[in-house]
Amino acid sequence: MPATGHAPTEQIERTKAHIVGQTATPSGDPMIGRIPVLDIRPLVDCGRRPARAVAGESFDVEATVFREGHDAVAANVVLLDPAGHPGPWTPMRELAPGTDRWGARVTPASEGRWSFLVEAWSDPVATWRHAARVKIPAGIDTELVLAEGAELHERAATGVPKRAGREAVLHAVDVLRDTDRPPAGRLAAALAPDVLAALDRHPLRELVTASRPVPLQVERRRALYGSWYEMFPRSEGAVVKAGEPPVSGTFRTAAERLPAIAAMGFDVVYLPPVHPIGTAFRKGPDNSLDPGPYDVGSPWAIGSPDGGHDAVHPDLGTIEDFDHFVTKARDLRMEVALDFALQCSPDHPWVRKHPSWFRHRVDGTIAYAENPPKKYQDIHPIDFDTDMRGITRETLRVLRYWMDHGVRIFRVDNPHTKPVVFWEKVIADINRRDPDVIFLAEAFTRPAMMHTLAAIGFQQSYTYFTWRNTKQELTEYLTELTGEAAAYMRPNFFVNTPDILHAYLQEGGRPAFEIRAVLAATLSPSWGVYAGYELCEGTPLRPGSEEYLHSEKYELRPRDWDAAEREKRTITPLISRLNRIRRHHPALQQLRDLHFHRADNDSVIVYSKRADNAGPDVVLTVVNLDPHHTQEATVSLDMPALGLEWHESVPVRDELTGETYHWGRDNYVRLDPGHRPAHVLTLRPSSPIGGSPTT
Repeated sequence: MPATGHAPTEQIERTKAHIVGQTATPSGDPMIGRIPVLDIRPLVDCGRRPARAVAGESFDVEATVFREGHDAVAANVVLLDPAGHPGPWTPMRELAPGTDRWGARVTPASEGRWSFLVEAWSDPVATWRHAARVKIPAGIDTELVLAEGAELHERAATGVPKRAGREAVLHAVDVLRDTDRPPAGRLAAALAPDVLAALDRHPLRELVTASRPVPLQVERRRALYGSWYEMFPRSEGAVVKAGEPPVSGTFRTAAERLPAIAAMGFDVVYLPPVHPIGTAFRKGPDNSLDPGPYDVGSPWAIGSPDGGHDAVHPDLGTIEDFDHFVTKARDLRMEVALDFALQCSPDHPWVRKHPSWFRHRVDGTIAYAENPPKKYQDIHPIDFDTDMRGITRETLRVLRYWMDHGVRIFRVDNPHTKPVVFWEKVIADINRRDPDVIFLAEAFTRPAMMHTLAAIGFQQSYTYFTWRNTKQELTEYLTELTGEAAAYMRPNFFVNTPDILHAYLQEGGRPAFEIRAVLAATLSPSWGVYAGYELCEGTPLRPGSEEYLHSEKYELRPRDWDAAEREKRTITPLISRLNRIRRHHPALQQLRDLHFHRADNDSVIVYSKRADNAGPDVVLTVVNLDPHHTQEATVSLDMPALGLEWHESVPVRDELTGETYHWGRDNYVRLDPGHRPAHVLTLRPSSPIGGSPTT
C-alpha cells in the first residue's frame, strides 16, 4: 500500500480559499498556481461532470507537475469525503523520469459525492539531498551544505509525530552539526533509512499549491460488478400445444426458476417489459405481420386497455405476484432489474390521454418506430419536444412506482433514441433521492452517444463486445474501455440478447458459447446472458441474420431445463464455475487493471487482471479464440505486471479444472475448444474454490 500523509485541515481550508480567491483571466479561468498543476485525470467534461467510482474501488489520479529552475517538487492527492472533510493525503510518484507526469492510486471508502484535489509543493529536503550528494564528496562548500541540511531537518522534525520517527530526524540534526565527525558520516546520518522513511511520510512542504477540487461520484458496488441473467417470465411454466391456446407462464411459475439461476451464481435477474401488450398491429412469430388469434405479441409493444407502464400483464398475474417474485429473488441474494422501454403500442392509455406526445404524419396517423430495414408497426415512439416537462414528470412517476415495488435497477431500452438532456434530468432526479438506483443503457449506437449517455448519468452501458471477436479487436476495444473511459463508462458484457445472436455463436457451436462466456466473465466486472445461452441456442432466423429463429420476443419459449441437464446439453457447469471464480477473486470484480500479454499465435489471447486492495490477487486468463481447431502457443508474460520479477517461476492453479502448473516468463499452452478452450489461472493460489471442474 502506498504511504499516506496527513494534510492539516487548515491547509485544506487555505487551499479552498486560495482557489476561490484566485485572479481570473479574461476567459474566466484561474491563473496558473505558484507551482503548476496541470492536466489532472480522471476529469470528465473538463470537470463539469463527476468522475465515477464505486465504494472500495481503487483508481489512479494523474497530473502534470513541475516548477522553474532545478529545485525538487513533489505532489500528493487528497480525497474529500461527501461532507468535504479531507482524508489522509496519498503521495504521488513521477511515472517516468523527466516526464513531469505524476500519479497515485486512491480508494474512496463509501458512497456519496466526493471530490479530490492534487497538491504540488516544493521539496527543500529533496533539493538539499541532491546537492549534498554532489557537493560533499567533491569538497564544495562542505560545512555550509551540512549546516543548511541541519537547519532543514530541524524544521522538518516539527512536522513529524514522535511515534513516526521524530527522534531519528532530530538525531540526524545533531550528527549534521557534529564537526568532530567526517563529512561523509554526517551526510550518511541524514540519508539513514529511518530518516528517509519518516520524512517520506511527513515531508517538509513549501509553496503548497492546490488544484481545484475535481468532482467524484462514488456509487454502490453493483454499479460496477455483477452477473446478470435475462429471462422472460411468460415463458417459464408456459404450456404450448399445437392447435390449442398457449398458456402463459406467470410471476409465480417464473419464481420457481430463480433457485436454479441463483445456483449458477447470478446476482441480477433482468426482466423484459412485464406490462400489458397492445393488440393493434401485433406482431406474429418471427416478427411477422399476420398474427394468429393466440399470438402473444412483443413485450416492447407496451400498453392496452389493461394499462400502461405502471401495470402488469394480466397473464403474468398481479402486482402482488410481482412483489412475490422480487422477494424470492432477494431471499436468494439476487436483485431484479426491470426493462424500462419508453415507447407505446397504439393501444397505450397515453395515446388517448396525451396525443401531443407522439409524432403525427401528414395524413394524421401516428408514426411507428423504424430502424431501417426493421419496422416496428406495433410501437409508437414518443416525441419529446412537444412536452418534455410533462413526459419527464410521468417518467419519474412510473420509475418511482416500480422502485416502491423493490426495483432498484433499470435496463433502459434504446436510450439513444431519446434526448440526452431528458435522461440527464431523469437520472439526476432519481439519484438525488435514491442514489442506489442503477440505470443500464442499452445503446448499440455511435461511440459519441454511448460515451455521452455514460457521462451524464447512466451507471452501466451495453457495448460492442458482441462484435469484437478477434484478438486485435478485443485488445483494442478493452484497452479503450479500461483506459480513460473507465472514469465514467462501465461496460456490461452481454454474450447474447434476444436481438443479437452473432455469427460467431451460430457457426461455432458449443465451443463458441464457452469461449465467449469465459471472455465476458473475465474481461468485464459486469457480464450477462440471455436465457437459452446455457443450452447453446444458436439457430438464426435466416442466414446472415442476428435474429433468433422462433424469437422469444414474439412467442412463448418454454424450455425443459431438467431434460437438458440430464442429457448434458448445457454449459451450466461452466457458467456456474465462472461466477464462483468471479466472486472469489477481487481482480475480476474491477475494470481498470487489465494487462494484455504476448502469445505468438493470433488465435490465442492472454490477459491478466490484478487487485491489491486486500492483498495481491492476480488472475491470468488464456483463451483459444478459434472454436473449431486446437491451437498451440508460447505465452510470454510481462512479469512485473503480475507483481513478479522477470526471473521468477511460480505455481499457478487453473480454476476451471483444478490443475496446477509452474509458470515462468515463457510457457507453452495447447487449448482444445472441444475439451479445454481456456485457462483461468490464479497466481500464488489460495484455497480451492468449491465445485467440480467444468468439463
